[in-house]
Amino acid sequence: MARIAYILLCHKDPEAIIKQAQRLTATGDHICIHFDGRAKPEHFRLLQEALGNNENVAFAEKRVKCGWGEWSLVEATLNAVETAVKKFPRASHFYMVSGDCMVIKSSEYIHNFLDENDVDFIESFDFFESNWIKTGMKAERLIYRHWFNERTQKRRFYATFNLQKKLGLKREIPADIQVMIGSQWWCLRRQTIEAVLNFTRKRRDVMRFFRTTWIPDETFFQTLVRHLVPTEEIRSRTLTFLMFTDYGMPLTFYNDHYDLLISQDYLFARKISPDALELKERLGQLYAEKGVQFQISAEGPSLFRFLTGRGRQGKRFASRFWETESTLGRDRELMLLVCKKWHVAKRLLDKISQTTNIPTIAYLFNEEGTELPDLGGIQSTLGKRTRHRRALMRMLFDYYDTDRLLICLDPSALELMQDFFSDRSTTRMLEIQCDFSDQYLTGHAIRIGLAGEQTPAETLERLLPTIKRDIFNESDRIRDAGFENLSRMIEGSSEDSHTNAIKNFLHVTDETAQEIVRTDYLFSD
Repeated sequence: MARIAYILLCHKDPEAIIKQAQRLTATGDHICIHFDGRAKPEHFRLLQEALGNNENVAFAEKRVKCGWGEWSLVEATLNAVETAVKKFPRASHFYMVSGDCMVIKSSEYIHNFLDENDVDFIESFDFFESNWIKTGMKAERLIYRHWFNERTQKRRFYATFNLQKKLGLKREIPADIQVMIGSQWWCLRRQTIEAVLNFTRKRRDVMRFFRTTWIPDETFFQTLVRHLVPTEEIRSRTLTFLMFTDYGMPLTFYNDHYDLLISQDYLFARKISPDALELKERLGQLYAEKGVQFQISAEGPSLFRFLTGRGRQGKRFASRFWETESTLGRDRELMLLVCKKWHVAKRLLDKISQTTNIPTIAYLFNEEGTELPDLGGIQSTLGKRTRHRRALMRMLFDYYDTDRLLICLDPSALELMQDFFSDRSTTRMLEIQCDFSDQYLTGHAIRIGLAGEQTPAETLERLLPTIKRDIFNESDRIRDAGFENLSRMIEGSSEDSHTNAIKNFLHVTDETAQEIVRTDYLFSD
């Protein structure tokens, strides 16, 4: 009979992970957990204390700091798989899951299903011929080397990418492999996993290649399994049910989706809302039940397309995405970096990105050209971003898979600040107050169209005091709004003062705050 070793990659919510591990091991299966090296040490200790005595639970012997799109996700998976192979010699299958996944069939059903289907389940479509990639980079993921994270080190990512393109530094794909692509949620047999691990030890050239590809978790296992296993022993599908909205975001399931989920032709589902406690409880009980008969209708994707389509046509009282998702999320933290001198804020933003793992975005509500991921068009213009700001921010939280996000705002954006501070999420603000020379104010007047290159000096002399007063008034309005969690950095103040402001804003250590404060030429024009 099949015995499963679940491979769980996670980075937060230890209480939920403990419950998930206890449920999945209650009927004799195993689980190996890789808890992100960036996560809080006390959360990892909590997992170890709660699960350490469970002989069916193991922790990856090597933990790495993971970043979306990086090799680190594959490395973490390999580390967990190697530990599981060693710790659980009787495991016949290895099933990849995340902390957002939930079983939607009974253990009895799952084991019978795997016994009846002696194959590997992994999506693997031809990288170049399929249309699996809808937007963004395609061949560029492979033929150029990627050393930096596009989400946390955007400037370095695109600088090295563009330099390689300019110099024609394309690389060859290893000649004997056909690159495949697909979902990272797979279920592989033991002999396949052992063959993959053996391949990683022998083929260092292929390992070097994938280490610098972009988003390798969508290509690494998908390619190697096709290379190592006969086609007739592979089912190019995932056993984890997931759907995506029109905006490319994973659809979230809630308490009232129980009947829908258990009728799908899948074994797990992703993503389950953290608030769907009743759904998790019912599915957890279902896993241990015996003799359950499932009526498989598999209508989920078509039903979703039908209902959302009718809503768009006005044939159903259906709200648009940005109306129903009107809050950022109670457990999320939005940090606003507010500064009139955009170059100062951007310098600080880059430093924060380098020294922390907080995703950062520059003036997305002020600059049309701010680099943003493709979110289905809602990000395409400043008007859309501002009009649907909460939906946009919620989608960005989901895109970066984070509970903390930092953005820059111009001090004039008081309405946006008030809206974000009124949300159920936690909002923090750091206002940077700069000195303004006449030369800077003149340039500012030209940039915003109040003056031109030919504007007479006398006119500028009359105009500059008004501009300066408006800038100070914007700061006064922020102060008068009475925002909670407001910190200030004032140019010319002491380093200790700046360090305390950064520490309170980001909730980082003194050492990290000092490193950020010492950014080179921070206030220089």
